[in-house]
Amino acid sequence: MSGGSAQGSHSLAFRVMRLCKPSFHVDPPLRLDPVDLIVGEDIFDDPIAASHLPSLIDSHVTKLNDSSDLSYRTRFLLHDSSDPMGLSSLLVLPQSFGAIYLGETFCSYISINNSSNFEVKDVVIKAEIQTERQRILLLDTTKSPVESIRAGGRYDFIVEHDVKELGSHTLVCTALYNDGDSERKYLPQFFKFNVANPLSVRTKVRVVKETTYLEACIENHTKSNLFMDQVDFEPAQYWSATILNADKHHSHSNSQTKDTFKQPILIRSGGGIHNYLYQLKMSAHDSTQMKVEGSNILGKLQITWRTNLGEPGRLQTQQILGTPITHRDIELQVLEVSSVINLERPFSLHLKLTNQTDRELGPFEVSFDQNGLREEKVVMINGLQTMALPQVAASNYTDFHLNLIATKLGVQRITGITVFDTREKKSYDPLPDLEIFVDLD
Repeated sequence: MSGGSAQGSHSLAFRVMRLCKPSFHVDPPLRLDPVDLIVGEDIFDDPIAASHLPSLIDSHVTKLNDSSDLSYRTRFLLHDSSDPMGLSSLLVLPQSFGAIYLGETFCSYISINNSSNFEVKDVVIKAEIQTERQRILLLDTTKSPVESIRAGGRYDFIVEHDVKELGSHTLVCTALYNDGDSERKYLPQFFKFNVANPLSVRTKVRVVKETTYLEACIENHTKSNLFMDQVDFEPAQYWSATILNADKHHSHSNSQTKDTFKQPILIRSGGGIHNYLYQLKMSAHDSTQMKVEGSNILGKLQITWRTNLGEPGRLQTQQILGTPITHRDIELQVLEVSSVINLERPFSLHLKLTNQTDRELGPFEVSFDQNGLREEKVVMINGLQTMALPQVAASNYTDFHLNLIATKLGVQRITGITVFDTREKKSYDPLPDLEIFVDLD
C-alpha cells in the first residue's frame, strides 16, 4: 500500500498492514514414487517377476528411508499419500498488500509507533476511508484519547470496511498528540489502494409466450477460485422466479439433503465462467396492473462467494430490465381454439378483451380487417361479419366466442381480427396471427 504524510518532524508514525488469511505452501518440485524408479509398466505381465516385486520394493525403500543417510537424496520421493498434491503442512503469510475486490471486507491492522526518546501523551487517533463519493469514519478516539505512548512503544488497532465502490480509495490516518515539549502536533498519513471488480455479470432476456427466461453468465476476474454460495434472483413486484437446474433427476430424499448441505459452485480463477438460468412468470392478476404502470424491471441478482480459505464476498447487481412494455389501452388474447378443425365446418375461437386503462372503454365491434380484402381469406367469420361487445370497465375484461370457418386444408393462419371502439371512433392493433391445422372430416 502506498503511503504519504505531511512534511515535518514527528515522534509518531503509522504502519498499515492488511489482515487476510494465509495461503497454502506448495512444494514446486514434482515428487516420484520409489517403485517407478526400479520397475517398468509391464512388470505385471510376467507372473514370476511380479511375485518378487514386494520383497524388492521393501529392500529398496528401507535403504532410501535410512535415517543415517544425510545426503538428502530422498527429498523428491513420495513418502505419504498426500505428497502428490504438492501441499506441505505449512501456511504462508501474505508477502504483499495484495488485490482488494469489490464486495469483500477490507480489514487492516494499524500500528502507531513512537520512534522518539520521550513519551507522547493525549493521543487522539482517527482512521477513515475516503472514496470519490464519500468519507467513512472507521475509528475515532476523540472522546477517549490514548493517555500515553512510551518511547519506543506503540498503540495497535484493527479497522474493517465493507468495500462497496470501485476505483481509488484512501485510508486516512491522523493523530493529534502532545510531544515531549508539550507541543500539540497533528500527524496525517495517507495510504492509497485500488479496488477492482472480482467478477462480471452478463445477462440475456428472452420471452417465450407468457414466460420470461433470464440467463446470467458470471465470469471470475480474480487470481483465486471462487466458490459461489448463493446466486439468487430477487424478482421485482408482480414477478416470481424459479432457477432451472440440469440435475432434476435425483430423489426426493437427496433433494432435502442437497438443500441443507448445498454444494458450492466452483468458478475457476482467471476467466472461469458459470451460467445460471431463471424462469420468470407474472401472475395473471398482476399482469394488467404492471402493463398499466409500464414498468419493465425484472429484479436483481444477489451473489455471495468464498475464496479458497473461506474469505467471504458479496455483490448485488443493478436492476435487470426486461423487454420494454408498450402501453396499450386494450389487449386481445386467445384463450382457447377448437382442438379439431375440419374443412368448411364452423369452429369456435375463444377470445378475451382486457381494458388496461383506468377508465371505461367501449362499446366495441370485432371484425376482420377490411384492408386485407385483396388477399384471399382462408379463414373467415361464419355468420355476421361484425360482433358487438358491451362496454368494459377500467382494469376489467370480457370474454367472447367468435365463430369461424376454414376454406383450405393444411396449416393456415387466422389474421386480421381487429377491435373498433364505436364511441371514440378508434381502431386498435389486430390480434397477432394464429396458426391452425385444417383437416378433412
